[in-house]
Amino acid sequence: MLDGWFLWFILFWIFILIGSFAIGGFFMFRKFLKKLPKEDGKSDMDWEEHYVNKTRKLWNDSEKELLEDLVSPVPELFRDVARHKIAGKIGELALKDNAKQISEELVIRGYILATPKRDHKFLRKKLAEKQIDITPYDHLFQ
Repeated sequence: MLDGWFLWFILFWIFILIGSFAIGGFFMFRKFLKKLPKEDGKSDMDWEEHYVNKTRKLWNDSEKELLEDLVSPVPELFRDVARHKIAGKIGELALKDNAKQISEELVIRGYILATPKRDHKFLRKKLAEKQIDITPYDHLFQ
């Protein structure tokens, strides 16, 4: 029968497999929820894609670099998803404001609104490193 080190090896692998399935399932379920259509017939991800595509020509190199610099603390595995989500929010704000170009102010506002509150301390730190005054954005951090 199973005894000794082989039993512990099998139990260890069962624990690892169940943990991996649970983590993978959690992220797949979150993505599934984002793809579900809302009342207007489009999902959150569809709207993100719409805003990114509509404002693609409004981006300057300096704003692209700022966004890239701001998302640099995000782990590389999630960086593309975070960048796309934030760019979608920035695009939404730009379309609402009828902006002719994406500005530094729009990038910062969009980043604050698109990220969860737990990540705001990293943003504050990054903006302080770049010597950007955050007092005009304090109300968005609330």
